[in-house]
Amino acid sequence: MSESTGRTPDFVQSLERGLAVIRAFDAAHPQLTLSDVARSTGLTRAAARRFLITLVELGYVRTDGRLFALRPRILELGYSYLSSLSLPEVAHPHMETLVAEVNESCSVSVLDGDEVVYVARVPTRRIMTVAISIGTRFPAYATSMGRVLLAAQPDAWIDAYLDRVDLVAITPRTVVDPEKLRTTLRRTREQGFAVVDQELEDGLRSLAVPLRDSHGMVAAAMNLSAHASRGSSDAIRKELLPPLLGTARHIEEDLARGTSRPVPVRGQTTDAPQPAEESM
Repeated sequence: MSESTGRTPDFVQSLERGLAVIRAFDAAHPQLTLSDVARSTGLTRAAARRFLITLVELGYVRTDGRLFALRPRILELGYSYLSSLSLPEVAHPHMETLVAEVNESCSVSVLDGDEVVYVARVPTRRIMTVAISIGTRFPAYATSMGRVLLAAQPDAWIDAYLDRVDLVAITPRTVVDPEKLRTTLRRTREQGFAVVDQELEDGLRSLAVPLRDSHGMVAAAMNLSAHASRGSSDAIRKELLPPLLGTARHIEEDLARGTSRPVPVRGQTTDAPQPAEESM
């Protein structure tokens, strides 16, 4: 391992830089100039140009000569991960049953660095101004699923997380005090669920529980999101927590068996394919 970088001799820095170029593009920056990419990644213009041209020739990036943007083929990189992950396939039919029962949107996410990434979702109606789809990312500290996933980490990891993360107030209700968040995570770990009241978006309340793998480790989190008009945080917890916990238990049982059995949505059968639900 190199003493100066802390990386092994086999570390491929060019791959790291190429991935940094891909990550420079996001919802707020769908198109970037060469200078934009160089500035975002810390690469020289010459190096950024080589990576971009390589990605263009591989079909992952398009350009009009000045602006660069990702092409749909980039989804192959994410789908390679999703296709190797049994969780969304196992969880989805159970999530459909839950959504049909409670009439609220249900999502599953995993922790990636300091953010949650959505890997499965069954929506009902749109209650957020930001559209959510597979691959959507949010800061972990401001979401119910994120708090469940953070609370599952060792104390030392949480300490390091609170030292490095920039707790920005997304809404006036967002918890941005590190000690208050630490206490909230401790309570989440003890009670086994998290409730977030309009910290990610005004008018949105969400309730999340952990999903454990066959070894009992928290592998993901699942939530239900409801508009604040449905009731207070306590009312939503009392009404939605029992069915959410029951659904999590069914998913964990299927994961332990390594099966993905079809689960009929209330009022439907699995004899014929059902029409796809409209996305948010």
